[in-house]
Amino acid sequence: MKIRIAGIVPESYVDGEGIRFAIFMQGCLRRCKGCQNPTTHDLNGGKIFDTEEIIAAVKKNPLLTGVTLTGGEPLLQIDAALELAKAAKNLGLDVWCYTGYKFEDIPPEAAELLKNIDVLVDGEYIEELRDLELEFRGSSNQRIIRLRGN
Repeated sequence: MKIRIAGIVPESYVDGEGIRFAIFMQGCLRRCKGCQNPTTHDLNGGKIFDTEEIIAAVKKNPLLTGVTLTGGEPLLQIDAALELAKAAKNLGLDVWCYTGYKFEDIPPEAAELLKNIDVLVDGEYIEELRDLELEFRGSSNQRIIRLRGN
């Protein structure tokens, strides 16, 4: 399956707990003021990859504890996000997902994806609520929601 991504960080320590393979998915309609990843907004930007290429890269690092789907907005590419999440789970890795949606407003077509996410960080980035003391999020309105595990 094809996926449009802005970039990959093969070993991230800031996009969730542990050592993470962070996938910055391309495309976001929110355009939050002060967004840390404005280059991810363009729906036609980034590069197109095959999800199998990304999964193969994940498999190469035995030190990884998880995969993080971020962006941009991962829910704009639900099918590809689901494929990556399922592959990560099959490898015994946990999955974090960052979304600008509030959990309560996530579209129903993302239900299967949510079943394969361990931790969801929800909510738009709001520059006026920026807090550098927060762990794994940028503004105080954003929540870390543990859907599975600890």
